[in-house]
Amino acid sequence: MNRTLIIIGLIIIAVGLLWPWLSRPPFGQLPGDIAVRREGFSFFFPITTMILVSVVLSALMWLFNR
Repeated sequence: MNRTLIIIGLIIIAVGLLWPWLSRPPFGQLPGDIAVRREGFSFFFPITTMILVSVVLSALMWLFNR
């Protein structure tokens, strides 16, 4: 349990330090992301980006649990 909390803390620190680069991901508008822009209204639903992030996080979790 202690090791897990330390790893989570280090990940949070790394994300905090890298936030200027992580806040503007290079894959912001992938094909399959839904973007609706109308006068006075905009809606963005990044479904493809969410699937990509999910696959990457699942692979990382699988590697850490080995």
